[in-house]
Amino acid sequence: MIKAEIITIGDEILYGQITDTNTQWISAELDKIGIRTVRKSSVGDSEEAILEIFEESSKRADLVIVTGGLGPTKDDITKKTFCKYFNSELAVHQEALADLTEFFRKRGREVTGLNVGQAELPTNATFIRNTMGTAAGMWFEQNGIVYISMPGVPFEMKGMMTLTLLPKLQEYFKTPVIFHKVIRTIGIGESFLAEIIEPWEDALPENIKLAYLPSMGNVKLRLTGFGEDLATIEADVEEQFQKVLPTIQEFVYGFGNDEIEEVLGKILTEKKQTVSVAESCTGGYLAHQFTKVSGSSAYFMGGIVSYDNAVKINQLGVNAETLNTFGAVSEETIVEMAQNVRQLLGTTYGLATSGIAGPNGGTPEKPVGTVWIAIATENETITRKLTLGGFREQNIHMTTINILNLLRKLCL
Repeated sequence: MIKAEIITIGDEILYGQITDTNTQWISAELDKIGIRTVRKSSVGDSEEAILEIFEESSKRADLVIVTGGLGPTKDDITKKTFCKYFNSELAVHQEALADLTEFFRKRGREVTGLNVGQAELPTNATFIRNTMGTAAGMWFEQNGIVYISMPGVPFEMKGMMTLTLLPKLQEYFKTPVIFHKVIRTIGIGESFLAEIIEPWEDALPENIKLAYLPSMGNVKLRLTGFGEDLATIEADVEEQFQKVLPTIQEFVYGFGNDEIEEVLGKILTEKKQTVSVAESCTGGYLAHQFTKVSGSSAYFMGGIVSYDNAVKINQLGVNAETLNTFGAVSEETIVEMAQNVRQLLGTTYGLATSGIAGPNGGTPEKPVGTVWIAIATENETITRKLTLGGFREQNIHMTTINILNLLRKLCL
């Protein structure tokens, strides 16, 4: 496996003024061609710090990718630092100058002296064309290690990688064939899932690796196969998938890039079923999960955000006595919310949420994170009590994930 290290340069990244999205994108693209990222680093606009990280990287990686520090101003020192590292010097590169001149000509501007400096490259660098900006990319080779320098502007970097560098890296390193397949699970934690599939995981062949990719409410299982023939690897990975699926089928909601709201949308559309929502603690977030899917008007009819008890009574039709006796966060209230919204909007399912999202509002009897969810159908109403206890945003998200998963199970 070819090992890569990615370095971002710029004080603005260290100060938190700019979010570094480059390293995530680069490592994902490298992974697709069989190059493994072993480390990511960020350093400021300091020659000493940059030289130090270059030296460290040379001991760990076959490929060092650098973004940032290629602008025309004095704080952009990447090229000068590369010169010092490689004992080289800057000189005007004619292709880079021609590209720069054409870039400005198309915009009705003249190349200034400051901009001409962007056409200066270390004499040992291979020029990499930037079709979307003024800072040229550079390719260096030393002691069997490839160093690549690209602009930090994301769309410029992505264009350079996609058009030129990824194909060039595949050819240079003769990278192995790599194939990923992902199972998406819901309603089970990472450790519990790992315990269930441990015998299968231990028996995986050497050329297939398993990765757990947990997020809030979901765990993705990614199988990665390595080899020389894509068809053979795909078949091997598929064989392993078929072995594990029966063990975890109840938790599997999709594959690849499937999202739970998209999967539910397809099921509801196929069955010609509809949904309405009555939300309290989720404040419209549940409705948003449905409506962010294109075509959701076919199955999502609408909802009521009954945040205040007066709205629960007047718009949703919850009995005032129920609220006074049991409170808004109770099974009795959530049942009426789900049943009433289903009847009001004439849908197959009525979904309801009510809880204490926090950080305030909790009591010893009903602490922060206490949530009731319900789904009403024509024949029954199913309820669940959740004890979440996280931060406000987590509680809202996990409440939504839980009721979507409950709906998934009802739809199957």
